[in-house]
Amino acid sequence: MNRLPVGAAPTLLIIVLILSGTWLALVPASQPDHKAEGTTQLRVWTFARNHYDGYIEAIPSFEAAHPGVKVRIELVHYRAVSERLQAAFWGDLDVPDLVEVEIGYAGTFFRGPIEDVGFLDLTDRIHSSGLYDRVVQSRFAPYTSRGHIFGLPHDVHPVMIAYRRDLFEEEGINPAQLDTWDKFTEAGRRVTRDLTGDGTIDRYMIELADMSTQSLEVMLFQRGGGFFDADGRLSIDDEVSLETLCWFVPLVVGPERIANSLGEGQIRTQAVESGYLLCLICPDWRTSVFEMDMPRLSGQMALMPLPAPEPAERRTSTWGGTMIAITKKTRNPDLAWELALHLYYNTTYLGDRFRSSNIIPPLRDAWQLPAFSEPRPFWSSQRIGELYIRLADQTPPQYTSPFIAMARTKLGAALVESVDYYGRHGKRGFTDYARSVLKSKADEVRAVMKRDSLE
Repeated sequence: MNRLPVGAAPTLLIIVLILSGTWLALVPASQPDHKAEGTTQLRVWTFARNHYDGYIEAIPSFEAAHPGVKVRIELVHYRAVSERLQAAFWGDLDVPDLVEVEIGYAGTFFRGPIEDVGFLDLTDRIHSSGLYDRVVQSRFAPYTSRGHIFGLPHDVHPVMIAYRRDLFEEEGINPAQLDTWDKFTEAGRRVTRDLTGDGTIDRYMIELADMSTQSLEVMLFQRGGGFFDADGRLSIDDEVSLETLCWFVPLVVGPERIANSLGEGQIRTQAVESGYLLCLICPDWRTSVFEMDMPRLSGQMALMPLPAPEPAERRTSTWGGTMIAITKKTRNPDLAWELALHLYYNTTYLGDRFRSSNIIPPLRDAWQLPAFSEPRPFWSSQRIGELYIRLADQTPPQYTSPFIAMARTKLGAALVESVDYYGRHGKRGFTDYARSVLKSKADEVRAVMKRDSLE
């Protein structure tokens, strides 16, 4: 111990902190367990604090309608949901009755024969109940494998652009005229400039990430592309992906760039408050983040639909999502189904949830609630619920696969390498390079898929 670089005591303290942090991340927080003898208990895992809070409010009415039933909501770290649950399925261990899974992890549960998936197949229940026709149908796609639906969608997450309304007016930009990306980028090249004369750009049109796939995914989905197609075939190197990448990269690097990305939190807040960034990609859930992070900009922000790739094409995309699934280990599948519907689609609670989260539910019945037509002072008194609802049915599907995480990583690597190439060489040979790097990364994914006999 004396040879340790920081000494024995600090080393022991570090070990304790690591172990305690790991325990807190992996052990779920939940409301107190008051299970009485003779009751039926349903356990639900969720990874999102705002979901947890909403479900706690909804539980008493469900329990009142089902005497003898107790519902236990457990808050679990989102990675632990995936990793612990996967291990529990494989090891035949105890699992909850229902579980929420983030959209990026959902496909990892669909590996292997369909009968080995650890979730109940909800396809027949969804269709026989009429729910399929009452919900935005594209939102079932990420939770579907080989024609079987294993989860109910929590959200729609249509995407708009949040912009500094006051600075748009100063720059003479009319957002209603920016109905295509060509018009948007043209305006962006005019406003992206050196404002102080010191030789550095201190105003950019929009925040776009050049080191991760977040922004690129939004553009790819808008154009009808994605990581996989409806039949589960990898598509990150198809023509839509190539065209999107070749269009996107010059926006974030090179002499005609109009975008920058500085990071999350306070640094982004400062960038928007100072006018360094005029626009932000804004799915519904991100509006509440901006309201919390940028209170000083209340009344100066507004929303507009995404520009279309071509005139009259789709004016939105999607970013993020959550499903709720019922595990095969539940002893009460019918009761679990009722609880899932109660938590997700009981309109008694959806209005207040929208007021607190700004998340559009996929259930069209809820869209008539007063909460969705209320003006919001932060957003220049726009009725943001109505704005997002108008775009909800245009939201593109996201098709998934057990290899979705790997595909996302490889597309991110292709983006980084393409940005580097374009920064050094510009347009010269860029299309051929982009095609080559996409194919190379896709082939790496296909090799793994082939090894697992799933392609």
